[in-house]
Amino acid sequence: MPSAPKVFVITGPSGVGKGTLIRGLLERVPELELSVSVTTRAPRPGEQDGVHYHFLTPDEFDRRVSAGDFVEHATYSGKRYGTLRSELERRLQSGAGVVLEIEVQGARQVRAAMADAVAVFIAPPSSEALRARLVGRGTDSAEEVDARLRTAERELEAQPEFRHVVVNDRLEEATDALVSIVLGEMNTGGPQASPR
Repeated sequence: MPSAPKVFVITGPSGVGKGTLIRGLLERVPELELSVSVTTRAPRPGEQDGVHYHFLTPDEFDRRVSAGDFVEHATYSGKRYGTLRSELERRLQSGAGVVLEIEVQGARQVRAAMADAVAVFIAPPSSEALRARLVGRGTDSAEEVDARLRTAERELEAQPEFRHVVVNDRLEEATDALVSIVLGEMNTGGPQASPR
């Protein structure tokens, strides 16, 4: 068992399947908790405030940035996202390991602020597969998909910055790889070889 709760940062481009992999991780490692991020984007159908995200207005987001309330925050495809310090601290104090699902900009900020955070980059098998996923989920306009793909191209260049990279080609294999990384870090407190 871990000597102290750990923070696991799961990052990668939009549409790569971070959320699906994290759901699989949380089912298989129930002692982990997902930190609920903040966003200025509108809720998608079925999303609930405080469950999927904390939805804030841009003005409220700015106020909380100025107050130093965020561990990390970033702008992605014209919308703002962040992790509240209070959300993270509350979960860590309860003794839980915490999973953050955040974009690459935010992952860099968390790594700089928390040297012991474990960051895992989720990569698509190809750019074509990523486009198909973004189009297939039907939540973004064609313009938004194009903007997300342009951002994804830049984010994919960040893979070498991460000790752990999981390619989400086959869901079950990618979930196994993510679970293996997390359990290795929790049980030994140190790095475990990561499949690339």
